[in-house]
Amino acid sequence: MKNIEIDEELYQYIASNTQYIGESASAILRRLLQLDVTKVKDVTTTKIVSEPKVEQVTPTKTVQAATEIIEDQTSVFDFINKEELAMQRGAVGRFLLILAALYRAHPKEFDVVTDISGRDRLYFAHSEEELAASGSSTKPRQIPESPFWVITNSNTTRKKMMLTKAASSLGYKDVEVEKIRELL
Repeated sequence: MKNIEIDEELYQYIASNTQYIGESASAILRRLLQLDVTKVKDVTTTKIVSEPKVEQVTPTKTVQAATEIIEDQTSVFDFINKEELAMQRGAVGRFLLILAALYRAHPKEFDVVTDISGRDRLYFAHSEEELAASGSSTKPRQIPESPFWVITNSNTTRKKMMLTKAASSLGYKDVEVEKIRELL
């Protein structure tokens, strides 16, 4: 089971839709989102006790709120295939795969990486030309399955620093950032 944090208003809404004492949050959300309720595992650690209804929330708001919760919990680790990563011959291949996973996990926020740069050159950009114009021998490569480009001629230490800054910019905690770095 995965834990998620929700604000008080969402908690109250979920709690107010409890049909019986001991009904799990997963069962309530599945019912409200009209998903298959039979797939709910017996969850005893996350029970929600029924509380009085605070405000009437429309089903549309419920779907949007649940979708936002799910999107907020997306992690790069959900998209990294360690076998594929291990099959890469060099650091550049692993670097690009990790960046592709970061993009897939955070496509809307990924643009923040274009703010990451060195003293005299860009590290990330929207085009090969932008990177080529920022310095010589940048060896720009497109991040797979994304509209972003990255320089690849830097050493492994610099690539790790770029991953660190990218992961931090995307909101990962220090422990997670370190795990991402070590994948390279």
